[in-house]
Amino acid sequence: MSEIDEFLNEAAELVNAELDWLIPSEGRGPQSLRDAMRWSLFAGGKRLRPALVLAIGRNFGVEDRRLLGTASAIEMIHTYSLIHDDLPSMDDDDLRRGRQTCHVKYGESTAILAGDALQALAFQTIAESRELGPDLKIELISGLGKAAASMVVGQQLDLEAERRQITHQELEAIHRNKTGALIEFAMDAAGMIAGCSDHDRSLLNQFGEKIGLLFQIVDDLLDVTATTETLGKTAGKDASSGKATYPSVIGLAPSKKLANDVADQAIDILDRMSVANQLIRSIPPYLLDRSY
Repeated sequence: MSEIDEFLNEAAELVNAELDWLIPSEGRGPQSLRDAMRWSLFAGGKRLRPALVLAIGRNFGVEDRRLLGTASAIEMIHTYSLIHDDLPSMDDDDLRRGRQTCHVKYGESTAILAGDALQALAFQTIAESRELGPDLKIELISGLGKAAASMVVGQQLDLEAERRQITHQELEAIHRNKTGALIEFAMDAAGMIAGCSDHDRSLLNQFGEKIGLLFQIVDDLLDVTATTETLGKTAGKDASSGKATYPSVIGLAPSKKLANDVADQAIDILDRMSVANQLIRSIPPYLLDRSY
C-alpha cells in the first residue's frame, strides 16, 4: 500500500471517529432524521476533503486535534451537498457510493431535512471548537460560508447548462464553484489554522483550485470510462442526463491531456511553497491515476 493510501485510510478513521462523536447514533430529535444523516455521512468514500485539511495541516506542523473539527465540518457540508444533489428535483440519482441515496432510503422530505441539519451542524462545530481562538473561528466560518454559497451557485449553473452546448470557460465556472470551492477552502482552512504566511496561503489557494479542477476532470472521465460497480454510482448518468462535462465539451482525449496538464501545474505550485512534504506532492498523481 502506498503512503497516500495509508494516509487516506488513517484520515478516514480519524474523521469517522470525530463525526461519530459529533453526530452519535442516538440523541435528541427524531431518530429517523438522525438515521438519515448518518446513512449519508457514513456511506463510505475517501474523505478527501477532510483528508486534505489533515495533510496540509500536518505539512505545516499542526496537531490533528486542532484540525479535526474543521475537517469534519467540511465533510458535513460536502455530505449535505450530495444529499441535495441526488434529489429528484436536482440530479435524480438512486445510487451513491454503492447503495441507495438518502431520499430513496428515507424519503425526499427527510433527505432535504438531513441535508439542512448537516449544513447547520457544520457551522456549529467550528463555532463551538475549544481548540481554536475566536478570531480564527470567525475567519473559518466566513470561509466555509463562502465555499458553501459557491457550491449552490455551481449547482444552479450546472442545472442551467443541461442539454445545451456551453463553452469550456462556462464549464470551468460551473466546476470552480460546484466542486472546486470546497476543496480550495479545505486547503486554505488548514493554512489558516497553521498560521501560514500570506505567500503560502496564496499558494495553497492556487493549489486547491488546481486540485478541485483535476478532481472534476477525472470524475467526468470516470463517468464515461468506469463501470457502475467501480464508481459506486450510476455510470454514464452524466451523458444520459445531458450534463455538461469535460468529455462532452472538449472531447475525451483533450480531457485526459488537460488532466495531466493540471496535475503538472499543481506540482509546480508546490515547488514555490516554503515547505511541501512528499505526501502532499503525491496528491495530484494520486487523483490523476483514478482516470486510468
